This record gives sequence, structure tokens and C-alpha cells, in this order.
Amino acid sequence: MTKESHFTERGSAEAVNARMGDDINPRLAEVMASLVRHLHAFAKDVDLSQDEWELAIDFLTRTGQICSEERQEFILLSDTLGFSMLVDAINNRRPSGATENTVFGPFHVDGAPIRKMGDNICFDGKGESCLYQGCVLDRAGVPIEGAIVDVWSDNADGYYDVQQPDVQPKFNNRGRFITGADGVYRFVGIKPVSYPIPDDGPVGKMLAALGRHPNRPAHLHFLVTAQGYQKIVTHIFDGKDKWLASDAVFGVKQSLIAPFEPVEGDTKWRADFDFVMCEM
Repeated sequence: MTKESHFTERGSAEAVNARMGDDINPRLAEVMASLVRHLHAFAKDVDLSQDEWELAIDFLTRTGQICSEERQEFILLSDTLGFSMLVDAINNRRPSGATENTVFGPFHVDGAPIRKMGDNICFDGKGESCLYQGCVLDRAGVPIEGAIVDVWSDNADGYYDVQQPDVQPKFNNRGRFITGADGVYRFVGIKPVSYPIPDDGPVGKMLAALGRHPNRPAHLHFLVTAQGYQKIVTHIFDGKDKWLASDAVFGVKQSLIAPFEPVEGDTKWRADFDFVMCEM
């Protein structure tokens, strides 16, 4: 088909792709050509109506309009369609035994304080205390010294500190820990609780229309970095949470489900979890 070819229903994708210039970025040409083919095939597969197309345009318009510096509704849309997890999986394929990635989430804060091993990162006094501990290892099981273990979680009410800047202390349930020669990390936080993603916008309405809930199972975020190793962006999940099998953003992986064990004393729970890093 030449660039002068007319548009037909049967040859719609080919007509659009034929209009691309010859002297353009090869990767852009590859990605856009595939996008056009799949988008046109989708419309034909479902026999998309004019009303449905207009509804989709309105949905995307409203999704963009609700976005702000504090809220990214398009990322939320990507998350709830499982697309964020798919992109993450494609870009973080790791051998068996290495710690798996999951979605980063919108609530990480750069520059959280570096704390001493064993410090308590909960400052609002809410929730059930939990001791988190484990080792950062390479694939041979050798401890990694100097690894930075960056952690953050919601509070007992299901909110991150950045969601309640006038309510929670700054850096509540956040901290960074640097491993020594033994590769060990250890700190006290709270046993996390499940919470709903923001569902008062277009994405929330979409979930309701699909008969889906907006809830995320209880989890603690980890960002583990060390010189010469691939960074790990992941969570550990409470193995007894009722939303594990239906996480609204598909973030749960079997290998990331951790045992939260009750213990006696001032700390009510303990969660042991080791991180295995891959060399770059």
C-alpha cells in the first residue's frame, strides 16, 4: 500500500501506518505501527459503536482533568488495568531465587532520614507494632554490605503521611537503613493495614462499573539499592489479608507474601524477609 492509498475499513491500520515518514526514529516507528494495528484490531473485534467511542473520549478527558501534582489518574488507570505490572515484569525479568519486583506506587518520598538499625519509624503512636528484619544477599547467599533499604507504609488508618501532611508527623512510617558487613536490616514499624486506592474519580467509576473493588492488601514498601546490583522495588504482603487474591492493582506475587508472626512483648508482630539481589 502506498502513502497515497485511501482509507478503508479493511485496510485501516495499513493506511494509517503508511503515512509515517521514512526518516523517523526507528523505535518510534515500531511502537506506533504496533499501537495502530492493535487499536484498530480492537475496534473491529468489539464492533465499537459511535456512542462507545464518545464515552471513551469523555473518560480519557476526565482522567486527564483530575490529574495534578498530587494525583496521577492515568497511572492509577494503568495500575488497575494491570498494565503497570506488565511493564514492570517486562523490564525486571530475574532468575529464580532473586527477589521479584512489584509496582512502585505513588507515595515514595526521596530523602527519607537514614536511621539506625532497630529504630522505630512509627511516630503517630497508632497501629500494632511490628519488627521487620532480614538480610540483603547476593544470589550466592553472600551478605551485601552498604545496601540501602528504603521503607515506607501507610499508618493504621490506611493513609500515607503525604496524604495527611497536617495530620501525620513528617516521615511517619518511613526510613532508610544501611546494611553492615552482615547484610542485616532491622527496624520497628507497624503491621500494615489494607486500604482503598483513590476511587472518587473516573478510574473509581470504571472499577464500580466492572464490579471490582478498589482495595489493596496490607503491605510494606521496600526500595533496596546497592552499588553493582539491580535495584529492587517491591512490597511484602501480609499473608492473611483478605484482599491478597484480588489486589486492585495486581501487585501481589506469591514470593512476596511474608509471614507476620505474633510475638510477646512491646512489639506485637514480627516479619522476617530476605532480599536477594542480582548483579548488573
